[in-house]
Amino acid sequence: MSEMHAEVIGDPIAHSQSPLIHRFWLEKLGIAGDYTRTRVREEGLHSFFARRTPDNEWRGCNVTVPHKQAVIPYVDRLDPLARTIGAVNTVVRDGDSLVGHNTDCDGFLEPLRGELAKTHLFRIARLFGTGGAARAIAHGLVAQGFTLVVIGREKAQAEKFLQGFAGEHHAAALADFAAPIDFAFDDRIGILDLVINATTLGMSGHDPLRVDFSHFAPGSIVYDIVYSPLETPLLAEARRRGLKTVDGLSMLIGQAAAAFQLFFGHRAPREHDEELRALLTAA
Repeated sequence: MSEMHAEVIGDPIAHSQSPLIHRFWLEKLGIAGDYTRTRVREEGLHSFFARRTPDNEWRGCNVTVPHKQAVIPYVDRLDPLARTIGAVNTVVRDGDSLVGHNTDCDGFLEPLRGELAKTHLFRIARLFGTGGAARAIAHGLVAQGFTLVVIGREKAQAEKFLQGFAGEHHAAALADFAAPIDFAFDDRIGILDLVINATTLGMSGHDPLRVDFSHFAPGSIVYDIVYSPLETPLLAEARRRGLKTVDGLSMLIGQAAAAFQLFFGHRAPREHDEELRALLTAA
């Protein structure tokens, strides 16, 4: 390619909406550039970067599951936030070097800024997932004063995940949340409760996240980072129960905006978010 370009890599990758987002912003700003998607298996990461690095027009790549930790050996240095999180979702060319960044953290928090600006007596998040995206989310939540309940497929996964996080947090197994419980939640006034799905469960082609809502406090905000489909079974049930919800496009657009500026050197034109959402939901 003769024009500057970036891409998203992962396995699978066909579901990714990132090309639509970045091309939309490139067109709005009149920038000559492109953004594509490339399926890369873990064993192919070395050859992928070997092919891309000599191309001076290649600005870098976003990284999605399952490579957010596997790409770390292929970058020359890590941005401080990515180093702290231990996961990379954006690789950016800086001269002859590749720098690993993490924009998932800010992208996740963006739609919660209104709630986070309020004062709470206590903040607790039930976080399903122990992968790279969950790690970025957990760091963001702890920095915002949350106590975490991390849920892995096995409790041991969640315990290992929580090593190194300051504060008193809790680990649990996914199976513990499948059956109903008889628990009387106390007065939740002044308490911010989040329920977050940071797994692939509920994504098209995957099993749903099987949880019973008796485990979640009344008034919880339910946030699913899956965006294909946009209406996951988890969000559909939360809405049926009258709970506030945040869908996966919110994080996707937020993290993409930060990556766009790193790749192309321009602020994403967020004044067009409503038009972009319409395009993404129609795609």
